[in-house]
Amino acid sequence: MTAISQHSVDATPDAATLHEVVPGVMAWVQPDGSWWLNNAGVVTGDDGCVVIDTCATERRTRRFLEAVREATGDAPLRLAVNTHQHGDHSYGNSLLPASTVIIGHEAMRQGLLVDPIIDGCPPIWTPVPDWGGVTRRVPAVTFRSELTVFTGDRRVELRHPGSAAHTTGDVIAWLPEERVLFSGDLIFHGLTPLVFMGSVEGALRSLDWMAAFEPAHVVPGHGPLLDERALPDVLAAHERYYRLILDTGERGRREGLSPLEAARRCDLGEFAGWADSERLVLNLHRAYLDAAGGGELDLIQAFTDAMALNGGPLRTSV
Repeated sequence: MTAISQHSVDATPDAATLHEVVPGVMAWVQPDGSWWLNNAGVVTGDDGCVVIDTCATERRTRRFLEAVREATGDAPLRLAVNTHQHGDHSYGNSLLPASTVIIGHEAMRQGLLVDPIIDGCPPIWTPVPDWGGVTRRVPAVTFRSELTVFTGDRRVELRHPGSAAHTTGDVIAWLPEERVLFSGDLIFHGLTPLVFMGSVEGALRSLDWMAAFEPAHVVPGHGPLLDERALPDVLAAHERYYRLILDTGERGRREGLSPLEAARRCDLGEFAGWADSERLVLNLHRAYLDAAGGGELDLIQAFTDAMALNGGPLRTSV
């Protein structure tokens, strides 16, 4: 099996747009949502804004913040929340005003502190991302389970799913009055989910956890926005994909295959058209490790296998 990402949507920085989800709550959507192209957002209130995530590069983050400035009349950015440690959601933190208080899970803060990719991206991707003038800026406020913040009278509940999922420090932002859920990378809408720095089983559990909020609107970490009609099908597709990972991993271990060999034998079926399908082997590395009782993931070997499965470096548009 050869896994080649399918990139058919305009992924230039100019393609990103700010959408009003409900009055005063906006989502920044970056097509096509593949490697390093995340979604972000902003929640407005009487006394300023809460930013949900930033972007990977200086150019993309500045476009996002300029769009927010124009849409909010340059309202102060009082708080910012990182949904997890990955650079597409956090490298742009340093471009926020110095007065903005950044919040994240305690594991997210620790992960960003030791993230080496912001200092120099290896040639795992092509083209190698150009971060521009971003520097490491970690949350000043952390929490372990949940935290509620307000902008004016608008309530934003920050919740951790209770276990590792996409990463160990995932956070969702839930607006109970508006029924808007910012899922971070617990949801990838229409492209391959990534759980190699978290847990396949935990990611599975997070699906029912998110559904229980009964959101009317969902801003996924990547891909198009969702409403309550589309959400059940998207969550069900995630479940089927995660079970494919678990089944493939179990079969591969039983047959003595490496994660790469198991990935090459795997029929992705309905998921073959999802962008970044080479993530299959990264996710299998996590499934193998967890089945063996856990431990430290060999990131170099995992990404070497992903490039081998992909037939070369992984494609980016940043």
